[in-house]
Amino acid sequence: MLRALAVSMTLLAPLVAWAQQGGIEVTNAWSRPAIAGHTGVVYATIITTGAPDRLSRLSTPVAAASSLHQSYNDNGVMKMRPVAALPVQTGQPARLEPGGYHVMLEGLKQSLKPGDTFPLTLMFDKAGAITITVTVQRMGGTPSTGPMNMGTPMQH
Repeated sequence: MLRALAVSMTLLAPLVAWAQQGGIEVTNAWSRPAIAGHTGVVYATIITTGAPDRLSRLSTPVAAASSLHQSYNDNGVMKMRPVAALPVQTGQPARLEPGGYHVMLEGLKQSLKPGDTFPLTLMFDKAGAITITVTVQRMGGTPSTGPMNMGTPMQH
């Protein structure tokens, strides 16, 4: 009986690990080209079909540090501020995009060139760690109507 239970638990372990991801799906992860030693940026779309969650930490081997930031318009001047977490509501895409929330890659350890890919681990409060592949796209490779692509001044 104990052996059958142990075998059952071993077979179910991958299903339990998947369920703990909370239905999180990350799509369209991309970055702009950037020079080593400087700052990079990552954009993506996050969706949960499970319980609401929060993206609270990030890590990648291509940068000394990575964190969440939000761009906002302050009387015609675009500004940026760090944020502690990004809420992800069930059935509502959380977008990391130009002119809004995004991932800052500080102290790039390598240049990011069009066509390159790199891993980024997103850590959610409930779903845990999810590692995605980010693709570097040439400037203008992803259309955006966000103010960051319209020449609006930016302050950090």
